[in-house]
Amino acid sequence: MTRVKCEICPHNCSLAEGQKGICNARSNQNGVICNDNYGLITSIALDPIEKKPLNRFYPGSKILSVGSYGCNFKCPFCQNYEISMADKDASSVIFISPEDLVKKALELVPYGNIGIAYTYNEPVIWYEYVRDCSRLAAENNLKNVLVTNGYINKKPLLELLPFIHAMNIDLKSFTEGFYKKVGGDPESVKQTVALASEHCHVEVTTLIIPEENDSPEEMHKLAGWLSSISRDIPLHISRFFPRYKMSHKEPTPISTIYSLADIAREYLTYVYEGNV
Repeated sequence: MTRVKCEICPHNCSLAEGQKGICNARSNQNGVICNDNYGLITSIALDPIEKKPLNRFYPGSKILSVGSYGCNFKCPFCQNYEISMADKDASSVIFISPEDLVKKALELVPYGNIGIAYTYNEPVIWYEYVRDCSRLAAENNLKNVLVTNGYINKKPLLELLPFIHAMNIDLKSFTEGFYKKVGGDPESVKQTVALASEHCHVEVTTLIIPEENDSPEEMHKLAGWLSSISRDIPLHISRFFPRYKMSHKEPTPISTIYSLADIAREYLTYVYEGNV
């Protein structure tokens, strides 16, 4: 039985015929890696750009936001686990072609829409659809925004970046141990932040979870590293609320968010407290 490697993300899943990858959205079909959720939409809305969150990219505008199902991480604190942990059979989906999505985005321009945001679940695993939509959107003078965990291989990232105008990238922690719990590694995400910042507007989000990634020492390292790329990369330090497999935890103390933000401001020009 021939196995085929999926080369979209650092998992590099080696898949037998008919087998799905870790993400539940890519599989080996007749010896070819297929984007199983191509065009399959679970969520669509016209959102404020600040909800992505992007605070320094066309502030005050709106953006047509779309998502599918599946994810290449398994975060026990996922805020959208109903779709990120689902597969095709467990999701309520509609099909929207790239042409129809761009048409809808253009129809919403009079209502303040500037383009399309690929969000809600992990857009990296939706790669072929995001690529086709973003290319067509750019040809129609629409902006493309990627809201992502940043867990993508260098080659597909560089192929996609010419069509992407802004990214919000989750830098979930600055430790190997934390990333091991969610099924990834920080170095791959740091590579994405560094590469993307050379090509488009980048903002970074870190969700602060009590006793997981809330130490002052870690924030010094994280913010210091970001500033080595640019002091002007905005950092969103967001408050955790109980969710999914971490429903037993307490919300992050507001005082923790503000104290970590003060540390980040020692290194970065733009720091925002989220969910407070």
